[in-house]
Amino acid sequence: MISTNSDITHVDEMFRDYYLDYASYVGLDRAVPYIEDGMKPVQRRILHALNELEDGRYNKVANVVGHTMRYHPHGDKSIEDALVGLGQKGLLIDTQGNWGNIYTGDPAAAARYIEGRLTPFAKEVVFNPKTTEWTLSYDTRSKEPVHLPVKFPLLLAQGVEGIGVALATEILPHNFCELIDASIEVMRGNPFEIFPDFPTGGLADVSNYNAGKQGGRVKVRARIEQKKKYQLVITELPYGVTVGKLCESIVAANDKGKIKIQSITDNTAKAVEVLINLHSDMPAETAIEALYAFTSCEVSFAPNACVVVEGRPQFLSVVDILKISAAQTKDLIRRELEIRLGELEDKWHMASLERIFIENRIYRDIEDQDTWEKVVAAVWQGLKPHLNLLRREVTDDDILKLLEIRIKRISKYNSFQAEEHIKGLEGEMEEIQHSLKNLTRYTIKHFKDLKRKYGAGRERKTELTEFTKVLAKKVIVANQNLYLNRKEGFVGIGGSLRKEDNISKCSTMDDIISFTREGTMKVSRVSDKAFVGKNPVHVAVFEKDEPKTYCMVYRDGRAGKVYAKKFQVAGVTRDKEYDLTKGSAGSRVLFFTALKEGEGSPRIEVTLTDDSGARKKVFEFDFAELAVKGRGVLGNVLTKYKVAKIIYAK
Repeated sequence: MISTNSDITHVDEMFRDYYLDYASYVGLDRAVPYIEDGMKPVQRRILHALNELEDGRYNKVANVVGHTMRYHPHGDKSIEDALVGLGQKGLLIDTQGNWGNIYTGDPAAAARYIEGRLTPFAKEVVFNPKTTEWTLSYDTRSKEPVHLPVKFPLLLAQGVEGIGVALATEILPHNFCELIDASIEVMRGNPFEIFPDFPTGGLADVSNYNAGKQGGRVKVRARIEQKKKYQLVITELPYGVTVGKLCESIVAANDKGKIKIQSITDNTAKAVEVLINLHSDMPAETAIEALYAFTSCEVSFAPNACVVVEGRPQFLSVVDILKISAAQTKDLIRRELEIRLGELEDKWHMASLERIFIENRIYRDIEDQDTWEKVVAAVWQGLKPHLNLLRREVTDDDILKLLEIRIKRISKYNSFQAEEHIKGLEGEMEEIQHSLKNLTRYTIKHFKDLKRKYGAGRERKTELTEFTKVLAKKVIVANQNLYLNRKEGFVGIGGSLRKEDNISKCSTMDDIISFTREGTMKVSRVSDKAFVGKNPVHVAVFEKDEPKTYCMVYRDGRAGKVYAKKFQVAGVTRDKEYDLTKGSAGSRVLFFTALKEGEGSPRIEVTLTDDSGARKKVFEFDFAELAVKGRGVLGNVLTKYKVAKIIYAK
């Protein structure tokens, strides 16, 4: 513990407070967006800086970064990265130069070479100093917005990801036009659904999206088409996957024998084009499924919509976020209308006051006054008969403004133009008052105008569909040879066994089933080399989904009865040894065969030993008499005498 001036501070309490402060700082100031405008602090400060620099021309990104550092004390690199990220989303920043490539993953050019400015959309929906709450910057030299007055669900349109201390957020991007349509449905009180839409296109399975809440999952696939008989082309990517990463994953899958390709060519520039040439023994349909199963052609996301609400991180659904955004948009529009109405009322008041002052020649009443007080009093006296024509009280400031009118302006005063100006103000005031009374309808019009002006070219890029689950074992290429050394009891695909018997083709994901002379069975994964018992009676690739039927004759113990059984194997634990006999010591398998698909049950000829007490030393048995059971069945007694040999019946 630390002792200072007789006050005792426990170390664990001190570090707990420090940790909470740090965690709160990372979460609220860096990682998690705010519900009010959908931005992290660095994004908000970048846009504020761009707005301050706005003059219609492009600004060097280096200049924007420097200007943003007045508000964001975290270094130029973090600002530049966030600025490039905003620019690549193509919604708020009009870019010029090489801002990188979301398809190839190529970085943007240096900040001194690229330029940007606010888009018309950003200027219309993001900024309004009259409805912005301001605070002092970190050095108290400037003002910055607490939140930007965004009148659009920007957070859902752009998407966001962030990792804080014990906190993370993952909000996927949604379609611009669909968000507007959904916002209109919110205004109308109708139900709605919204789903992700990615800038890289692709296919998405959103059946388990769960409205973007924790526990949901979205699977995204590349768009793969067959161009020629043995050639595939990838034209759209999964979100977050570059063509470089995609090609690397395909080459790795080929090297591991999970897919067979001859070559891969990346022709991506402004659009994605990756050509995959297949081997002639690799069907295109199987290759496509294998690409989804073993490469980055399919990825999945676990949405986690965490946002800062009233100063605290909260987990919401995208439906909740959109409803909050629509309500905030409506409130901001109401405030803008009320501010505008107040401004028009002030203009109408001064225009009407000026008209009374000039048309009634009240300005002449001040010519003979010798003090300022008398001048003001004379104006008040002249206005008194006309105050009932005004809509609010006249203030001393109003009188001062009248007395500041120049003689030249009075001499050129046009009563008709003044009347038309006042009528124009009254007409605009009536429109605003009507809009305030029908605020929901006016907000819907706002959204429709946004879609009309900025919706072109923002149609859905990602196709929504449902994926059937790709079973890896069904699509992996069986391009390995399985070898068996019967004498020593080893099986595998390794180089040391390649001089032994080649018993079948297999893949690296297959399982091997083996049966020993002692009547045990085991299923294990294919490996380079594994021991399965000397002189096994049967070794093969295990087909769990298409179980084979096995016919077996075994002796119970060293001198027990002989049993016959017909069974299938399913529901086993890998690498666990199972006993197919009664388990007596000295049990022995006397006959074993695995039936091929469509093959009938065999007939066998059983020969007993000469010293057996049986009168009939040779007899036949047909396995067709036995029903197919599970592996645990003991079987039927074939004979109680010793068996010399068993062969197939002629």
